[in-house]
Amino acid sequence: MNKDIKVIGIDPGSQNMGWGIVQESSGVLKLVACGIIRPKAKEFSLRLGEIFSELIEILKLHKVDEASVEDIFTHKNVSSALKLGQARGVAIAACALYKLPVYSFEPRVIKKNLVGNGGAEKSQVSFMVSRLLGVKEDWGVDAGDALAAAICHLNSRRMTLLTKR
Repeated sequence: MNKDIKVIGIDPGSQNMGWGIVQESSGVLKLVACGIIRPKAKEFSLRLGEIFSELIEILKLHKVDEASVEDIFTHKNVSSALKLGQARGVAIAACALYKLPVYSFEPRVIKKNLVGNGGAEKSQVSFMVSRLLGVKEDWGVDAGDALAAAICHLNSRRMTLLTKR
C-alpha cells in the first residue's frame, strides 16, 4: 500500500468542468493541481470538443493513474440533465483514451465520505477538502467538487485494500 497513486477527480459540466488531481503516498494526500475548464464556444458540440481537448492535455501532463467522475443527479430540467450527461461522457472518453479506470460516485456519497453527511453544504465539503489537503486555497466550487471526488475515491480505495488483507 506504499505505492503512490495519482487520481483525477472530475465535476462534469458543459459550461464549467471542474478537475482536481490528488496524490496519495502512504496515506498522505497532496494537492497536485486543479482548475476549471471553461469552454468559450457558444455551440454545444464545440464546447464538448474544447472540454475533451483540455482534459486530454491535463491527463497527458499529469500522468494520473485513476479517475473519479461525479455522477449526475436527477435534474428537473431534462435538457440540462442530457447536456450534463454528455459532458460527463466526454470526460469519461478522455480518460478512456489513456486507459484509466474510471470510478463514479453520487454527490451524496462524496459528501458523506468527506463530511459524514450526505446533505452537507458545499462550504462544508470545501472546508474538509482544504483540511485534508493541508491547503487554504480558493479554487472555486467546481474544482473543489472535483477534488472532493478524487479524495472520496482515494478513501474508498484505501478501505477496499484494507478489507482485502
